[in-house]
Amino acid sequence: MLTDFAIRVEVVHIPVMLKEVVAYLEPKPGGIFVDATIGCGGHSREILAGIRPSGQLIGIDQDQEALALVRKGLNEYSDNLFLVNDNFRNLKNILADLKINSIDGILFDLGVSSLQLDTLHRGFGIKHEAPLDMRMDKRSRVSAFELVNKLPLEEISRILRVYGEERFHARIARAIVEQRKRNPVMTTTELADIAVKAQGYHKFYKIHPATRTFQAFRIAVNDELASFEAALKEAVGFLNPGGRVCVLSYHSLEDRIAKNIIRDFEKQGCLRRLTKKPLQPLQTELSQNPRSRSAKLRAAEKV
Repeated sequence: MLTDFAIRVEVVHIPVMLKEVVAYLEPKPGGIFVDATIGCGGHSREILAGIRPSGQLIGIDQDQEALALVRKGLNEYSDNLFLVNDNFRNLKNILADLKINSIDGILFDLGVSSLQLDTLHRGFGIKHEAPLDMRMDKRSRVSAFELVNKLPLEEISRILRVYGEERFHARIARAIVEQRKRNPVMTTTELADIAVKAQGYHKFYKIHPATRTFQAFRIAVNDELASFEAALKEAVGFLNPGGRVCVLSYHSLEDRIAKNIIRDFEKQGCLRRLTKKPLQPLQTELSQNPRSRSAKLRAAEKV
């Protein structure tokens, strides 16, 4: 029987590669910046400190819970901060509504946030029992439950292969379909158990064997890759000359999109890469924040 879904563990938010992000964004007084995934506001706090007294920061997040927390946490910067509950793929409309034609910098901190991972009822985590949800925007009608229990075997296998880069995709997909013939897959722990049993658990695994399965369904539920690709391309058009874009990614699919788009704009003479290769966290940061271990930072400047 499930424990209380609404239990939330204490979230201690440590923004990933904070010094590096701020150094590359170069927030200056009076600047207009966008935090496309404001989350708990760790990066935004430093950006706001740099753009005061007259600068503006547009903080976007599709997660209503995150915005409620950041509104309180950054209350001292309320005159400079505009919070928008939306998907960053709608960047063009968001800026148009705010009557903003150009910006000096934008940050994309991708993937699932600490808040989402540590809020048990959201269903993002592997280790704690919770409903299969994984929606970053709870207004969305499609959750992981619908995908796991309703999609055909071939589509589940494709999602695991493409979004999770899971080599056991066919085996796990078959195990999911066999299980749901008996009973629907209801919880995160049930899905994790299926993934583990389908591929076998080996002590040499560096990550939990269900990690890629969860990543795949989360990306599919939130259409993350297509949203990021559209938003990054659009963001470049809004940058002022000398404006900066920074991308923090946490797996190869996101990083590949960032790399290719920045490279393509560089070939067109629109961007100049500031990071020839992606930067990764220093060992001192890894010891303080193990969740940053897979982070990669790319930065570019508008020509």
